[in-house]
Amino acid sequence: MSNPIKTTEAALVPGVSALPDNGSMVEAPLTDVGHRDLKRRTARGAFVSLVAQVANFVLRTGSMMILARLLIPKDFGLVGMVTAATGILGLLKDAGLSAASVQRASITRAQTSTLFWINLTVGGLLATFCVGLAPALAAFYGDRRLFWVTVVSGTGFILNGAAVQHQAMLQRAMRFGMIATINIISLILSIAIGVGMAIAGWRYWALVAMATSSPAIYMLGVWLATGWIPGKPQRRSGIRSMLKYGGTLTLNSLIVYIAFNTDKVLLGRVCGAEALGIYGRAYQLINLPTDNLHSAIGAVAFPALSRLQNNPAKLRSYFLKGYSLFLSLIMPVTLWCGFFADDIILVTLGPKWQEAAVIFRFLAPTALVFGLVNPFSWLMMATGRARRLLHVALVVSPVIILGYSLGLRHGPQGVAMGFSVVMVLAFVPVILWVKHGTLITMADVFRAAAKPGVAIAGGLVTALVFAGQIGRIHQAFLRLLLESSIFFGVYLVVLLAVLRQMVVYLDLLREIGFLRIAAPRNQDGPHQHWDR
Repeated sequence: MSNPIKTTEAALVPGVSALPDNGSMVEAPLTDVGHRDLKRRTARGAFVSLVAQVANFVLRTGSMMILARLLIPKDFGLVGMVTAATGILGLLKDAGLSAASVQRASITRAQTSTLFWINLTVGGLLATFCVGLAPALAAFYGDRRLFWVTVVSGTGFILNGAAVQHQAMLQRAMRFGMIATINIISLILSIAIGVGMAIAGWRYWALVAMATSSPAIYMLGVWLATGWIPGKPQRRSGIRSMLKYGGTLTLNSLIVYIAFNTDKVLLGRVCGAEALGIYGRAYQLINLPTDNLHSAIGAVAFPALSRLQNNPAKLRSYFLKGYSLFLSLIMPVTLWCGFFADDIILVTLGPKWQEAAVIFRFLAPTALVFGLVNPFSWLMMATGRARRLLHVALVVSPVIILGYSLGLRHGPQGVAMGFSVVMVLAFVPVILWVKHGTLITMADVFRAAAKPGVAIAGGLVTALVFAGQIGRIHQAFLRLLLESSIFFGVYLVVLLAVLRQMVVYLDLLREIGFLRIAAPRNQDGPHQHWDR
């Protein structure tokens, strides 16, 4: 591997050729990338991202287990009050310009530099806004400690803004191994800081330090990895269409964020910090698998699909491959969470958090619907349908908030139940809407979910058969280990052997170079099934 610091910008940005003498960029369409090379890089990138997200999941779950035992629910609730309000500002940190840079068929040096300074300015404005918001937030919740928590948390926006375009350059170049490495290093170091401060007795400040140190370390990593120093911003650099695209995505993200965080604001206001802390831990834990897998596969799928946006048939083929892989991973995990919630909470958070188990179980259907619906955002963003995502958010968000409000009288459990009921009812209409105008049909969606669904049913039935014997075991960890081994073991046997999906994953391993088994070849090259 070449030294990343010395790699040229042209090499880092596919779709942009080398710099000519006049210093301008000569643009080339992303679709010039060979489909065979794209398959190989996509498959390898997906594998790297999945491995990284497994590590991410393990680290985040481990840190949650440790911090849940070092801190009390009120500590998490205090920070949750701030993040529920300031988290919406985090959606503005890149103004959608990271996605715009990746989706663009070609991009120039002037455009990238101008976007960098826009992102940095936005980050500074958001940090300043946090300072102004701090007194109001402390007054709203009636807790003066929230003032400085809000101010310190705001510094992360400046750090994030400084990293946006460097990350986009790595993503366009499909350097997913580098992105994964930087992410893991920043996560490990930030967890070490948070746990160390918790042990030292800093309580909720340990959570604040962990959250703000991560973007600082990540920013340093992407700057070193690209070796790119931004130039001066230019007014007429041709970024208007990118700003429009990014603005639409940002507005969509804001609406979605409000919808999915109003529950926390309502609980914090009506039920207090402790109730919010319990609900927030259950919510974070149930969404960890979905978020990590969506990030892992989406980070690879989005740039790959963007390169195929003008080839509908290949676009459909690539999307369905990624969608099927995603569902085979996320469906068993979310249903496992729902059926074995009591032991999962006991093992991960400890006995004092047992009240979160019911909330955790009630939120499992929501996580499953997220897994089924969220991958369509890759397709919409890659094909320039950001406006449709916005329209979906505008229609669905008020219904979700209504679900929270109806359940609020029953506390955190009622809010979780209301959330899940609305999400389950909205699933089919949303899928029908977002797929409209593409070659993807509802039959494709059901086919992608059918085989994992059958395998999951086999795993659950088998686990229930042995539930009586396993329930006699007093140690929660041993119970969970046996339950999980039976469930996932039967799931894998049914999926890979009975339903004959082993060949699909072997082909994927061949694509990424893990298996050097010779595959049948024809005039069009190996592994033609990818293009069907």
